[in-house]
Amino acid sequence: MKFSDVSNHRDQRSWLLLQVLVIAFLAACDPTEKAATQAPTLTVRVTQVSVKNVSLATEMVGTTMGTQDVPIRTRVEGYLETMEFEEGTFVKKGDRLYTIDAQPFQAKLVAAQSELAGAITTHARTQSDLARIRPLAEIKAVSEQDLDSAVAQEAAASASVRASEANVELAEIELGYTQIHAPISGLIGLTKAKPGEFVGREPNPVVLNTLSDINPIRVRFSISEQEYLTLARHYSGSKERMGEDGPRDRPADLVLLLADGSEHPEKGTVIAGAQSISTETGTYTLEASFPNPNNVLLPGQFARVRAKYRELENAVVIPRKAIMEMQGNFRAYIVNQQKQVEAVDIVLGPAIGNEVVISGGLKGGETIIVEGLQKVRPGIQVNPQPIKAAAG
Repeated sequence: MKFSDVSNHRDQRSWLLLQVLVIAFLAACDPTEKAATQAPTLTVRVTQVSVKNVSLATEMVGTTMGTQDVPIRTRVEGYLETMEFEEGTFVKKGDRLYTIDAQPFQAKLVAAQSELAGAITTHARTQSDLARIRPLAEIKAVSEQDLDSAVAQEAAASASVRASEANVELAEIELGYTQIHAPISGLIGLTKAKPGEFVGREPNPVVLNTLSDINPIRVRFSISEQEYLTLARHYSGSKERMGEDGPRDRPADLVLLLADGSEHPEKGTVIAGAQSISTETGTYTLEASFPNPNNVLLPGQFARVRAKYRELENAVVIPRKAIMEMQGNFRAYIVNQQKQVEAVDIVLGPAIGNEVVISGGLKGGETIIVEGLQKVRPGIQVNPQPIKAAAG
């Protein structure tokens, strides 16, 4: 190999090495590449810890029922002849609802009246006989035995008249039962028998329908013994009962929550309570009354009754979703002035809807993280973005 060839080879290697060094230097100094190696600042959603007055309440599941739910029963048996209402509509007290074939009862009444007429005739004859025999007995013209027989016959005939009168009255009553009238004004339900069916004796229908007074409407619900004591003390101070008049003297402050989540516009009040705590379930049963002017509520609906039992002033409140639980301990994350995350141990109080009262750990006014909790840790920088606090 010539010397010139060796020299050229060395020059080429030096040139390649220089190129590698320049490329490495430029790569190290590239600001775009450096920025790409840095993690972006985490964006979190935050809100302010609020301080406000809150009402504590308990909710109980109940069932609606009419102020009166009256079963419409047949009091005589026979074939149903007419149905004189539209199912699911309102009827007035005294309206005729059903009629039962009256012919058998009319015949029974005629027979009873005929029997009564015969009894009256017989009684008149025995009275006449007694009136004739008694003076004769006084002058010994007839025997004492004849007098006693006449007295007995008159008494028997008189009793027969009274029995016949009772039979006539009973037949008239039974004939009246063939027409069934509404005992109250209210909402009539679906009929359990149609015209032409035999009713009034099992296994045939005896209860033909139900008539309900639904304004106001009642809600029956049960509460635990602890809830009972809480509510009783709220409504009546230190008294064990709910008021001087039992459960009837409370204000109308109960709220009724319906199955679709809506709130019934009318407030209710407790109107009745059980005599004792159930030894089987450990619960106390109450009935509340709610105005139902538009007849929206019907018997048999499931609903929740909300009852306030305490007012808290200047309570520290945060959204429920801002709370982290770790092995039975509760923690919240706040953002300080330097936009760094701090962990705060908190003590939970009662829950109000989507919010929770905080008994310790927060004072109010702090910036608390409500979204992105799983991604944060104490000390990291974050980009806090406000979010509207959840309504309670």
